[in-house]
Amino acid sequence: MSQETEFVNGLIAKAPHERAPEYVKAKLSIRRQDLIEWLQTKPDDWINVEVKESRNGKWYAAVDGWKPENGGGSGGARGGAPNRQRPAPVTGPAADDEFGDSIPFCTSRSAW
Repeated sequence: MSQETEFVNGLIAKAPHERAPEYVKAKLSIRRQDLIEWLQTKPDDWINVEVKESRNGKWYAAVDGWKPENGGGSGGARGGAPNRQRPAPVTGPAADDEFGDSIPFCTSRSAW
């Protein structure tokens, strides 16, 4: 991998605050004008970005420049998002009891 890291100008990635809920995975800050100017230099419809952690622990956003070797796929040489495999369908008892009784939802008798 001799490709040099391309940073996303105007997009800053940070680790979540220590008291953030478990489901918060990253904090992103956008400097609107810088990001707009950077995006205008890109010819592709899609720009894939990875949030990474440097050796010294600092988080950053870098362009994911991966492209399929044969130019195929949904984006290919056009810079689109790479094909991702769909997860296998759920089978067994969990599939039979799709929602269970513990998930609340509105019915025609529910009060708003």
